[in-house]
Amino acid sequence: MPAAASLGLPNVRGRVPLLAGLAIDSFGGGCAGPLLLLFFNKVAGIPLGTAGVMLTVATLFSIAAPAAVGLVIDRVGPRNLVVAAQFAQGLAFTGFFFGRSMWLLFLCALVMTTGQRVFWSAIFSLLADVADEGERDKWFGLGGMMQAGGLALGALVAGWLLAIGGDAPFLFAMALNAVTFYVAGLLLMRLHPSHHERTNQDSGPAPLLRKDKTFLALIGANTLLALCTMMLGVGVPVYVTEALTVPKWLVGVLIAATAVVLATGQTLVVRHTEQRRRTNVMVVAGITYAVWALLMALQVHIAAGWVVPVLVLATACYAFADVLHAATNNALSAEISPAVGRGKYLSYWQYSFTFSSVLAPAFFAQLFEVQHELPWVALAALALVASLTIYILARVAPRLSSERI
Repeated sequence: MPAAASLGLPNVRGRVPLLAGLAIDSFGGGCAGPLLLLFFNKVAGIPLGTAGVMLTVATLFSIAAPAAVGLVIDRVGPRNLVVAAQFAQGLAFTGFFFGRSMWLLFLCALVMTTGQRVFWSAIFSLLADVADEGERDKWFGLGGMMQAGGLALGALVAGWLLAIGGDAPFLFAMALNAVTFYVAGLLLMRLHPSHHERTNQDSGPAPLLRKDKTFLALIGANTLLALCTMMLGVGVPVYVTEALTVPKWLVGVLIAATAVVLATGQTLVVRHTEQRRRTNVMVVAGITYAVWALLMALQVHIAAGWVVPVLVLATACYAFADVLHAATNNALSAEISPAVGRGKYLSYWQYSFTFSSVLAPAFFAQLFEVQHELPWVALAALALVASLTIYILARVAPRLSSERI
């Protein structure tokens, strides 16, 4: 068996610029993303609370982006939208580097968050278009690996920059991220038309997504699973540092270990699951997320000597669930989307991640204040609801019940 096939890798000939662009883009984001709030506060002199509100408002304004992408993506092509999103984000970080006015920085934040939404609303359509026949799952897995790897390396650089002190590291991060966006956009422009243009797309009118109850129900279920993915960054740091008596540096180790699993394991997962129904893989992911959440809730009720081992076990469950979900959810949405209007369907699929990213902070914070383990118990229940929903849909919806048979 060829090495690439044994590792679950697709044919990448002629498509290396896309992979390089994904890795470079994520590296810049991993470097500058964690420093953005601190940049607003320390370099621009904006109070931390005000800076947080600015980014939240900018994010809320960008919520309409997936719907807008859905209207045009099948006409202009996902590659062109991804390139435009890269250059827009590059301009935003150029503005961060030079700007100090609150309103200018807010405008740049608005461009940045809108560019992010456009990118995520179009990138999976592009990955689906570049894939050879039968290799769509592998491309989603490989694309996710490149992004996770770039993000992890960028986060390491961010940690090194924080240790230096002063304004220069923040300015360097903003400039570096701007450059990575421009480079990624230029690389994507080098992608040959034969690898991303749709030459065999069916003709005819696109179906009305709002009448597709199966797909809308799947978006709802995936929103609950996406909420689980958000909790690693939103809930775990607060829970470990505020509710548990363990070293605070353990948070970084756990998150980094999870990033390594995502950066190395997605194509292997695809290789071992590509003959199974994607809906079954999603159900298993949801159940494993629930196990993770219950183990997290258990932390405040066990002896101190067991906290770290159970925390490691819980993180292993999360990593397993997350690599299953990351490698499968977008491939499932692409598989059941109609040939006509697939780009629109995949752009709307990203609303599951948009909604979960908006809900996650309030969901965790409000329940955590009531009782420390409560958000984890609620999250476990929601993950099981998602799994049950997908299980039922797979049995009653014709295009899901016949998937991979």
